[in-house]
Amino acid sequence: MDRQRQFIVSHRVARMATADKMGRPLVVPICYVFDGKNLYTPIDKKPKRVAVKKLKRVRNILENPNISIVIDDYYEDWNKLSYAIVQGRAELIESGEEYQRSLRLLCDKYAQYVNMNLPALNLPVIKVVPERILLWGAI
Repeated sequence: MDRQRQFIVSHRVARMATADKMGRPLVVPICYVFDGKNLYTPIDKKPKRVAVKKLKRVRNILENPNISIVIDDYYEDWNKLSYAIVQGRAELIESGEEYQRSLRLLCDKYAQYVNMNLPALNLPVIKVVPERILLWGAI
């Protein structure tokens, strides 16, 4: 496995930045899985104040699919700092073989998704197609 893929696969959380059609940004922490080609992050059943399609990150993706994801390591010893920035396009997937596979991969990585029965929730998954991956630091 190359160092880029290993760095992305080995981490459990990231921050995803979306922007609406006016360019107003929103950054949210995410759990994700990377299959070597695409990243997937689910809309799960943690408490939400609005319906799924009204979530700001979902509305932003529907208005402007350009996204950026940051996966990083912080250490007090700044010689060990590192990050990957994934720039790409996002879309919602809600059915089909790829959708089912993404749910299986997410459940394989996070026991919490097994416990909340992620596949039975019938909620969208955000698929991110990387266009550019930037690596920096001690990777």
